[in-house]
This record gives sequence, C-alpha cells and structure tokens, in this order.
Amino acid sequence: MKKQRDIKNIAAVDLFCGAGGLTHGLMSESIMVRAGFDIDRMCQYAFEKNNNAPYIIKDVARVTGDDIAPLFAKDEIKVLAGCAPCQPFSKYTQGRKEEKDQKWGMLYEFSRLIDEVQPEIVTMENVPQVTKHAVYKDFKRNLEEKDYHLWVGVVFCPDYGIPQTRQRLVLLASRRGEINLLPPTHTPKNYATVEETISHLPPISQGERHPNDNLHLSSRLSELNLRRIQASKPNGTWLDWDKSLVADCHKKEGRQTYRSVYGRMCWKAPSPTITTQFVGFGNGRFGHPEQDRALSLREGALLQTFPKDYEFLPAGQPAIIKHLAKMIGNAVPVALGQVIGASIRAHVEECHG
Repeated sequence: MKKQRDIKNIAAVDLFCGAGGLTHGLMSESIMVRAGFDIDRMCQYAFEKNNNAPYIIKDVARVTGDDIAPLFAKDEIKVLAGCAPCQPFSKYTQGRKEEKDQKWGMLYEFSRLIDEVQPEIVTMENVPQVTKHAVYKDFKRNLEEKDYHLWVGVVFCPDYGIPQTRQRLVLLASRRGEINLLPPTHTPKNYATVEETISHLPPISQGERHPNDNLHLSSRLSELNLRRIQASKPNGTWLDWDKSLVADCHKKEGRQTYRSVYGRMCWKAPSPTITTQFVGFGNGRFGHPEQDRALSLREGALLQTFPKDYEFLPAGQPAIIKHLAKMIGNAVPVALGQVIGASIRAHVEECHG
C-alpha cells in the first residue's frame, strides 16, 4: 500500500519577505519557511535571526522556478507566499500611471513563478485597492485558469485580534480543493487596544531612547510640533488647537477635511494602520495617547504584532529610526501571517481527511 503523505509536511517560500512578518506567522503554525526572497539588505538580519531561514537577496523579477524548486523536499506540500510591493496600489499613489512604476510588474512576476513552481497552495496579501487594477485581475485569472480554488477577501485586522485598523486584501488559492480564511475571532466588544498592547512600556520623552531597549526610541519633535501635541487630545484633531498652531496649508478653504494628521491615538481602541511613517507625529494619528511624542519603534513593532523578543538589529548596532520604521511599517503583521498559516493548515488537514 502506498504510504500516505504526512499532512504536517507543509513548507513555504516567502517572496518579498522583508523583515519576516508573514514568515514568522506561518512558522508559528508549523509551516516551515524554506527561504525568503527580497532586495532590501537591511531586512536580512531580522529575517534570518528570528526565523532560522535563509534570506536570499535577489530581485524577484530575476528569480526563476529553478531557484525555488530545490528549496522544497519531494514530499512537501508547497506554498508560495508573497506580498508584492503595495505602494503602487495605495490610495496615496492612485494618480500615478502604471507603466511608470516598475513595482506594478511584481504581481506579474509572482504569477510567472506560480506557473514555474506549480505550488499546491498560493497566498497573496496586499492593499484592498489592488483589485481595481488590471495586474490583479490578470493574476487572479491566471490562478483560475490553472485550476486553483480561490478565496479572496478584505480582512479588517481587529477582527483577528490585531490592534490596528489595517485593512488588507488576502488571497488564498489551492489546487487541492476549496480553501477559506478562518472566521474572525474578535468583535468590537473585545478588539485588542492600544492600551493592552503598549501601555506596559516605560515612559520616554520625545527624542529619547530607553536605556534598556534599543527600539524604544522616539523621534525628536520641533518646538512647534511639541506645542501642537501638547494641545492635542486622544481622538481629537488639529481643529482643537489654538489658531496660532494650525499649519497654513490647513487654513485654506476645503482643508478642514484633512483631520487624520497631527492626532493622538486612543487607549481604548485599536491604533490606525501602522505605516512606514508611524514615527512622525505629523504623518497621521501617531501621537502617543498620553506622552508628548510620536510612537516609538518598539510601540510600532508591538502594534504590528511582532513579539517583544523579535530582533531587528545585531546587539550594539544603533537604531536608525527611518530605516527601522520602514522595515516595521512594510511588514505583514505577524498575527495576520499566523491566521493565514492556520487557514492553510486547516485546509490541508480537511482535504487530507
């Protein structure tokens, strides 16, 4: 009798892996990640140190199926995962022409690698706006033509215990049968909050680094922005300020609708989406609920659900705020990676049974 395949033997390769948020989530569900591919050398230490997998510095456009196939063992269920660069699809860049941004082509490269590797399972995560564009429709059509069963949905992260209001499109595809994302685990009554996530951290001042935590470091504020945050209240806006503090650009007619900048977070609610700009008070509602400063790098990482012991830098290496904010803000939240991993494992076990 032919030996039945071990259903625990699921392995993945993570394209556009960055600092390893998706990889770490998949591995927490016992999906072995054989390697990550990316071009950002700054992410290599974090990815390899925390995930015990090689970080291959190579442009995905130059990666071939021959690069990926040997990474999988013969009896493994192959998962090809990836979050192609989302900046071209973001609502902040909607006026840009597709052909002028090479990042638009990355989904086509992902699709090409699916054809070359022929994984049993594919997962893709991106901003919801990606669905408006031809490149996404072509990506989805190619999967359907290759007889993959698809689940596609926009995930509101608080529904899965993630303490930020990030919305992400998640796609799951399988050649083994119907596949679905696991149902939400939380409701507005028990959403994870900013308070639950970061209130335990010791207080620091703007521009200060805590001596016991290299990442608990906040950006320095200008004198004007310090006065602005002192005048701000949780869930308030710059309309609460004295007129002398309001930026000239916001005084113009019609600018009163731009209220999502220069704001404090609220303790009792999830944070706004953590972007690469979360360390700047003027870049969104990134002001600490009580302390007169923007979020620290550590707070951003925790809101992105990275574990407290996730190492982003070698010991003794100074933290450069701009570089680490980009690394943290670009990551897939670890907990979302875990939901995706758990969904894949549940699907494999159901098909196996």
